[in-house]
This record gives sequence, C-alpha cells and structure tokens, in this order.
Amino acid sequence: MKCIYCGCIDSKVVDSRQNEDGTSIRRRRECISCGKRFTTYETVENTPILVVKKDGSRQPFDIAKVKTGIMKACEKRPISMASIDKLVGEIQRKILNSLDQEVPSTYIGELVMEGLKEIDEVAYVRYASVHRQFKDINTLLDEIESLVKLKDSLSKENK
Repeated sequence: MKCIYCGCIDSKVVDSRQNEDGTSIRRRRECISCGKRFTTYETVENTPILVVKKDGSRQPFDIAKVKTGIMKACEKRPISMASIDKLVGEIQRKILNSLDQEVPSTYIGELVMEGLKEIDEVAYVRYASVHRQFKDINTLLDEIESLVKLKDSLSKENK
C-alpha cells in the first residue's frame, strides 16, 4: 500500500479489525520508509451481474424477481417459505459463484426449474409452462410425462 505521506509502496500492517457490520476491514499501517502511520479499508468488490434476456436486452440481476416467480409457481401449494428461501439462496449462490458478469435468463430459469422439481411437481410444471412457453396442451403433457418417468425411475432406484 502506498504511503500517503512519502509515497513509498512498502508498509506493514500494525492492527486489523472488522467494522461493526462486518462489511469491511480497517487496517492501521506503518510506512517502512518514513515511519508514519495511516489507515486503509478493505472491502469486497461487488461486480454487477447482468441478466441477458431472450430478446438480447440486459438488466441488472435482481434476486427479488426470482423469488417472486418462485412464489407465484408455489401459490396455494403446501410449500414453506423456508423451502422457498433456501432455493432462492442456492440459486443466488450459483449465479454469484459462476463469476460471470452476464448470465442468460434461460440459465436462471433452468436453475429455478431444477430446484422446483425437487420441492413440488405442480409448482415445477407451473413455472415450466411459463419459462418454456408451452405452445399447446401436448407440450405440457410431454413435460408431465417426462416428470412421471423420472419419478418412476427414481423410486425404482430407491427400492
């Protein structure tokens, strides 16, 4: 860290402590050259993530929109808010850990459907019907049949 007094780039950390809310670290430094002390703050750099929509437009990633979509799919279903919050947290972690600055909306939708498939099949089909834009009843039936086949194969494996 460059000394604010003499410009030397060598300094040593004398004291470190977190701020009250844990979002940054305050470091007391001492310049190796001139011996004067100064304070620096270390924070996490937040890189904004953009969602690339199907039409090519981009907008900032908003986890609240994801949660709203999941809640609509789960409406009038016996699904706890804890389950929804857990799924939302998992999706947010996957997106943030991908280290990509742009994420396709289709990828986010697939993550939601993957999670809903494990929580509630009806909520999954509701969400999939919007996300995959089913054109007719046959497309919906195909999706339901594939879900039933998956469930049957999983139950056979567990026996």
